[in-house]
Amino acid sequence: MISTFTEWALACGIVAIGATVHQGPPPAQPPPPLAPTLKAGDVAPAFALQGSDGKVHRLADYKGKTVIVAWFPKAFTGG
Repeated sequence: MISTFTEWALACGIVAIGATVHQGPPPAQPPPPLAPTLKAGDVAPAFALQGSDGKVHRLADYKGKTVIVAWFPKAFTGG
């Protein structure tokens, strides 16, 4: 039981020190965006992606054609 002001101050100090020790690192800032966001009608930047066939597909290889890029997390595929 705390009977004096000194004991009370000591107990509060220990609690405060314990709280700061177990606080952990400050929250991380969100990472900056990797690239600008595209809007409908924007020209796509040049890029290359490896297809499931192992071949590297470059956007420039499909110039003048309609291109649809679709991807699925590997965890949700049947392979």
